[in-house]
Amino acid sequence: MGNLIAGRTGFGWMLDLLTEALGPDASDSLDAVAMREQFLSGGSLIDWVLDHAEVSERDFVKRLAERLELEWTDDPQVDLANGDVLRAVCPPQIAIRHRVLILSAEQESDNVRPSLLRAAYYDPFSNLDRQMIRRAAGCPVRWILAPRRKVLGGLQKFYGVGGDIFDDLLANRDWDGEEFSFKEQVNVIDDEDEEASVVKFVNQIFNEALKQRATDIHIEPLHSDLRVRYRVDGVLRRVPVPSNIVALQGSVIARVKLMAGLDIAEKRKPQDGRIALQVGGQPIDTRVATIPAIEGESISLRLLGQEKFTIDRLDMFPELRCQVDEILSRPNGIVLVTGPTGCGKSTSLFCFLSALNSEDTKIVTIEDPVENRLEGAVQIAVKPEINLTFASGLRSILRGDPNVIMVGEIRDLETAEIAVQAALTGHLVFSTLHTNDSVGGITRLVDMGVEPFLISASVRAFIAQRLVRRLCVQCRIRGSYAEEFLRSVGFPVEKSRQIFSANPEGCDHCGHTGYRGRTAVYELFRVTEKIQELIVNGASKQDLMRQGQSEGFVNMREYGWRKVIEGHTTIEEVVSSTELV
Repeated sequence: MGNLIAGRTGFGWMLDLLTEALGPDASDSLDAVAMREQFLSGGSLIDWVLDHAEVSERDFVKRLAERLELEWTDDPQVDLANGDVLRAVCPPQIAIRHRVLILSAEQESDNVRPSLLRAAYYDPFSNLDRQMIRRAAGCPVRWILAPRRKVLGGLQKFYGVGGDIFDDLLANRDWDGEEFSFKEQVNVIDDEDEEASVVKFVNQIFNEALKQRATDIHIEPLHSDLRVRYRVDGVLRRVPVPSNIVALQGSVIARVKLMAGLDIAEKRKPQDGRIALQVGGQPIDTRVATIPAIEGESISLRLLGQEKFTIDRLDMFPELRCQVDEILSRPNGIVLVTGPTGCGKSTSLFCFLSALNSEDTKIVTIEDPVENRLEGAVQIAVKPEINLTFASGLRSILRGDPNVIMVGEIRDLETAEIAVQAALTGHLVFSTLHTNDSVGGITRLVDMGVEPFLISASVRAFIAQRLVRRLCVQCRIRGSYAEEFLRSVGFPVEKSRQIFSANPEGCDHCGHTGYRGRTAVYELFRVTEKIQELIVNGASKQDLMRQGQSEGFVNMREYGWRKVIEGHTTIEEVVSSTELV
């Protein structure tokens, strides 16, 4: 490598080399003026190109390696068996700061330090970074060029989130058994935070969660470890953290509790709180819940972005959307969204409310807790300690002359009866039920004690839903399934040639999962005149289902098959989320 790069550090030479490596198509996107400013300010030209040029990172870095006659690898692998040796030779502060991933070390038996290191990097112009690594290692280094994503991802996986500040954490710890003393501060998550190291570590947990599009963070003390997991697209993923972070688990948990305004000294009882975060100027509301466990306090954090709620966000097929619009246009009645916890019921309700939100419509909600904010609506939080329950709150709401009411959940007969009364007196009421399907909502209300004739007179529709992971469009592959399997799950075999599956290896775009984001599958059971008669006569669920199907009812699995056929999700996702009817 030295023969081609030694002594050649001029901007013009680098620009020519980068232009040649990019190729004629992508080189048009280069801005020579901006790149020169980057070069003069000491910034990385490779970073600028990867951030701004429309180019495949892998192909670009590989062509650069060929032109500079450098060793290249597409998949740098760390020798984890000798991880302690690699961490000792190149501590996380140095490796992460200089963006170099130590892969392996050759060590002679009579020497304490290695005789040769293998290291992956992505910027061949970063002479200072390589010098610092050589100085820290105290031995020769064999350099291997690799894609930036692989180098940075490898650093995070090997050293863990917050690995570059973990030594500072340990050094600053008061080892007499006392926890850190934290001062009050605005919860602004910022990479340049100059507060205590434990604050930086917690900030990095939040930053990484938002970068991975996580909806939840779980911090769980184990016997000899502190486990951090993110829920991304409904699936929990463990996050690598420094191996000996368990030494500071009390301080990390105390920091989160302080941010949430909880009692740090109280470790025997569950506590609930909220954190108002700011990330890059964007507000992120975080709901915090602590659970006392035998190994220590476990903390769950729900990340709630200040999102806009629109009907379009629900991604319904046109036919279903038309039916929903017709139901929302009615002046009164009850609309119940059903499904288990975490299936997106609240999101659907707020999208419905947003569609109705106007200057001439008064919307009042009662929720437990208030997670999402709707501008213009009056939102009430349930407070059992002062007897502000769904039932008592709903009774008060009716005296406030609302047009539209949303009740977070119908849990008991008293709440159900007041909701029915509200619908019969001219209000449009939205709420949720925990049932497996839409038709099951009728059975649930009857089991609560609601009279069948009241259900038939007040309820307009039951909407059941589930969330399924959305296929990554960058790496999805054609699916191949046995005909027997397709028939067993009810998939239309004649459509099997046009379906996709998740790529088991995934790609950088989806975090190597094969999926990115989620979409919903629905079933809408409308209470028509014939359905009303069946409800009043105490018809069985099967009879109600047959009548619904004769009127065009489509169950969730059938709705999901259309999502599969259109390439949005996979057969496996639909099967695992829905029941065969």
